[in-house]
Amino acid sequence: MHCALAFRCQIQYNTLMMNIDAFAFIQSLLDQGVSRGAYPAAAAVVGRLDESPLFFVAGGADLATRFDMASCTKTFSATPLTLRAIEDGELTLYDTVSSFFPEAPPDKADITILQLLTHTSKFTPHYHIENDTDDPSRVVESILGSTLLDQPVGTPAYSCIGFILLGKILEKVYGAPLDALARERVFEPLGMINTSYNPTGGNFAPTEVNPATGVAWQGVVHDENARFLRGVSANAGVFSDIADTARYCAMLACGGAGYISRAMLRKAIHNYTPGHEVHRGLGFHLAGPPLNYMGDLFPPESFGHTGFTGTCFAVDPHTGFYTALLTNRVHPTRNNDKLTRFRRVFHNRVYAAFSKLSGQGCGEGLPLPDSRSIY
Repeated sequence: MHCALAFRCQIQYNTLMMNIDAFAFIQSLLDQGVSRGAYPAAAAVVGRLDESPLFFVAGGADLATRFDMASCTKTFSATPLTLRAIEDGELTLYDTVSSFFPEAPPDKADITILQLLTHTSKFTPHYHIENDTDDPSRVVESILGSTLLDQPVGTPAYSCIGFILLGKILEKVYGAPLDALARERVFEPLGMINTSYNPTGGNFAPTEVNPATGVAWQGVVHDENARFLRGVSANAGVFSDIADTARYCAMLACGGAGYISRAMLRKAIHNYTPGHEVHRGLGFHLAGPPLNYMGDLFPPESFGHTGFTGTCFAVDPHTGFYTALLTNRVHPTRNNDKLTRFRRVFHNRVYAAFSKLSGQGCGEGLPLPDSRSIY
């Protein structure tokens, strides 16, 4: 993978990730998260563009540990598949639900791909589909029969339900199941050899204890709807390790190099919900609003995603800097919110360290987000 550098002080930026000492604090920070009960296991990465990244692990994790990515699945699976489908002429942002499901009722017929990606479709955030049907093959029927939120069009409301429907649209477009599409069109092209739905083997970070068995879920998706859908859903279900997560982040940091065009990625990280408390791109969270998980220092144009189990990643499009933090904060129980503040502290500290390094000897400091951006 090759990508142009964002800064003019190229010698120092080329060696940025070789400066292990500058990021050595990450190890003690991750260990602190374990000791303070934010999570029992963690893996983290910092990197820039296509340079060699730095990895860290703590608690019960090693570099090969696979984590339940939870809602990061949205950006590992359905989002890149949709972006590629747009580039290939299989979809447009303004295609409607009724184009793929003519049986859609009037209140859902005109919902667009854009609205599904930006969480502005008015679909409810979540409901247990298995309480509506005992047949996973009837999931579209269930969603099309669900009640929409009573709010203005264009108002963001994060919806796993809308993304599940988007996954079913992708399956209809390509005539293949979502797990096969993700494997053949995302994971394999990016060399993400340890990333999949319904993974096999071992070395999985445990998630929540199953109350029916008293044993924690391991290698089985934590999300109830994804589990009902036999482990394959657009909202959750992907498992990955920190190295594959870094590969995905590096592709995004390089403007989509080797996967999608810069034009498409620029479109994907545009803010489609200005003036609201959350900023949404096409499938991506955008930094900027107060209390964003990326903390206080990442530029407002930065983008990424979080997962309920304790996963997240962030990419700065102006410098090509990225980081990811994978944890299992829901083990043994989801009743643990200590990660919320820790995650913001983590992002503040890693971006501050990067910023200090990137300004050394430069005489100019950080560039403004203008034409010098890698995007």
